[in-house]
Amino acid sequence: MTSTNRISRPIRRNRGAAVVALAAATALLTGCNSSDDNANPLTDKKASGDTVVVGSNNFAESILLADIYGEALKAKGIKVEYKPNIGSRETTYGLLKNGSVSVLPEYNGALLAYLDPKAAPKTAEATTSAITAKLDSKLTLLDLSPAEDKDSVTLNAATAKKYGLTEKSSIADLKDVAKDLVFGASPEFQARQQGLVGLKDVYGLQFKSFKALDAGGPLTQTALTKNAVQAADIFSTDPVIAKEKFVVLQDPESLFGFQNVQPLVNKSALPSKGVDALNAVSAKLDTATLRDLDTQVQSQHKDPLDVAKAWLKSAGLD
Repeated sequence: MTSTNRISRPIRRNRGAAVVALAAATALLTGCNSSDDNANPLTDKKASGDTVVVGSNNFAESILLADIYGEALKAKGIKVEYKPNIGSRETTYGLLKNGSVSVLPEYNGALLAYLDPKAAPKTAEATTSAITAKLDSKLTLLDLSPAEDKDSVTLNAATAKKYGLTEKSSIADLKDVAKDLVFGASPEFQARQQGLVGLKDVYGLQFKSFKALDAGGPLTQTALTKNAVQAADIFSTDPVIAKEKFVVLQDPESLFGFQNVQPLVNKSALPSKGVDALNAVSAKLDTATLRDLDTQVQSQHKDPLDVAKAWLKSAGLD
């Protein structure tokens, strides 16, 4: 197979308001052949027999994760059908409930925001508990992975080197130097608690100035690369981090919440050996690994299915 029909532009979960129009999605889905399935993923037809249907939202990372899940299930002798590029959570959640989709890669913080916008859990585990309390009775979450795709405070290589900061350094380590740094992010970041407000309240950071750009996209990435800003909000699994040798700082106070990758499944559709297989995937998937896999797909233009198979083999999960 080839990946030429796959949608590679990420649509971020933690923006919450992004909803893909079904008509546009249906048009884009014509000819999309993730793995071995050519069916329209927006149909509500249930899989027959013991087939497990693995779905994905319509952005590159979700498609990659779905391929990882599907191939891990196949390795346990489970028959798998893929439904890629479905669309937004507003669509996929209903398909999971009615059994048209069996398994979907989710992000715990974004899923909770969808189910309960007022929830504010303090730990990843509490996030899962809060989701469980709101989930449809037909659905359940499996083990969460350490891998997170979320907002971050990221430095360019020159700035990190200047101040002796590494990926093990904390946002708090910027307290004495933030006054010399320009921060770049979307305009909304300036007034958000999960933004400049929280960086000041929680970490005591007061930046030299703020430059309104985009939400972790090309404007922000270019500004950080060219040192027009020295720190920026970049999503933590974005391939640009490795490409430009950016340094993502640790967030020990969890200001940016939790966006752990976590399988959401229809209880009646996945056998116990499938549960074990996906939990084993989660146990070995961390943020650095997911960023590397995203880089292979989005920057090196490798087929997501090939990347998924290679990683599962390297992790001893094939």
